[in-house]
Amino acid sequence: MRMFMLFPLLRRAARAKLGLPCLFAIASLVSGCAPPEPIRLGFLGGISGRVADLGVGGRNGAALAIDLRNQAGGINGRKVVLIVEDDQQNPEVAKQAVTRLITQKVAAIIGPMTSAMAVATVPLVNEAKLLMLSPTVTTTALSGLDDYFLRIIEPTTAYARKAALYHFNNQGSRRIAAAYDQRNLAYTESWLTDYRRVFETAGGAVLKTVAFSSNETTQFGELADRLLEVQPDSVLIVANSVDTALLAQQLRKRSASVHINTSEWAATERLIELGGKAVEGMVIAQFIDRDSTQPAYLAFHKAYLARFGQEPGFAGLSAFDATNVVLDALLGQKEGQSLKHLILTRREFAGAQAPIRFDANGDATREVYQTIIRNGAFVRLRCNTTASCE
Repeated sequence: MRMFMLFPLLRRAARAKLGLPCLFAIASLVSGCAPPEPIRLGFLGGISGRVADLGVGGRNGAALAIDLRNQAGGINGRKVVLIVEDDQQNPEVAKQAVTRLITQKVAAIIGPMTSAMAVATVPLVNEAKLLMLSPTVTTTALSGLDDYFLRIIEPTTAYARKAALYHFNNQGSRRIAAAYDQRNLAYTESWLTDYRRVFETAGGAVLKTVAFSSNETTQFGELADRLLEVQPDSVLIVANSVDTALLAQQLRKRSASVHINTSEWAATERLIELGGKAVEGMVIAQFIDRDSTQPAYLAFHKAYLARFGQEPGFAGLSAFDATNVVLDALLGQKEGQSLKHLILTRREFAGAQAPIRFDANGDATREVYQTIIRNGAFVRLRCNTTASCE
């Protein structure tokens, strides 16, 4: 019943000389028919530009989680709406976007999707005491802090360590040249530092590191020449999917034998789409098992394909999980209780592939897998006694 119907009812009640209690009862009855105000959640990610695959996957995963929750009745009868902000992978744009989300009184922010944007915006959510839960940020610069930034995956240390030991023990790599993107320095520098520590402790050497800034004018041929100057047996690329694919193509034109490896940031489906044969054989440590037979993951995967017509990848899965953590927390939230306190008190939440477990500071732990690109697909490596993945 709509509010414009209230006034004729009240006029008729007044003509019938009903008392004030009756009038108030009628008003309460009619106004109670109005749907409750929806719960607003924010999403922050780079959904435009040449490397928007990560942000678009994250947005889609968050939207799917909310759609499914609304179909099940929402949060205690309240609908959930998603307010999407594009950070354009620009720190100033990201800050403005977070400020708008704070003004719109969102219950929490899902995102951002890259470490550089997190470092830029965490001070804002801390000041507002607003929960920010990232699906994919891994920089160690935000580890172990009592703040309003939480994440559902481990910091770079876990991935870099797994990658370094595999490259040394399984590939036989001893001489590494590395390229890294300066535009996401909070991630790439953190990842390389962790990688170097483990690889050199094992007995290898990182001979050369070359920084570049991701943009349309990057000369990947020249970058490949600089990396191969030191005659490495392996080249490591710590960058997004597009730049990794383009650099891999240039490296493979110049050398058929050098190993080419990358970090989990690049491991979206676009890496394979753009890289083609040049990225075949790449080994990447990541937190998604695309071969998973968990019923919850299979149901998610089917729903995502039906809704968006493409693979969810790690971005879609992790944003789906992160959004469900927030939705589950909202469902159990008591009056006066903050979402941060609830999540860190409960500690464990269901994920599509495996449980998500938070520590006291909001950093999560989950299994890290070795994957290889084989025949145009990510395939989980199954390690045995003769090929340790440690």
